[in-house]
Amino acid sequence: MILPFKTLKSEIIIMSACDDKQDEFLKNEYILNLSELIMTRNYVYKEKTYQKYRVTDLSVKKSNSYVRNIYEEDGKILTHKHGYPQFYTQILFEKGKQEIYIKTVLNNEEGISKISTCNKVEKFDKES
Repeated sequence: MILPFKTLKSEIIIMSACDDKQDEFLKNEYILNLSELIMTRNYVYKEKTYQKYRVTDLSVKKSNSYVRNIYEEDGKILTHKHGYPQFYTQILFEKGKQEIYIKTVLNNEEGISKISTCNKVEKFDKES
């Protein structure tokens, strides 16, 4: 019996050294795994930013990581909608670009704002 040999390709994009409009970080990176359709964000707040959020929320951690499902649409990569049907947000990436945006939708009115620029963008194609 001969089984056909298939090469699977997966694309991973790592965006690191990302600045932020509101907060300061020691580490702020986004890992986009396009074959598994997940985004992982890893970050470590600088002390000043950590204390700012800690004052009102004792559950805030100095370093954290979270995972979101993503999908591709019209050459853009978006996280799944976070919120309610009338009001939701999504993180928006464009392949090959250093900027990260937040897309906000309120009653079908869409707004897009830049939230970060990443100083380092690496793309890996992995074959298995």
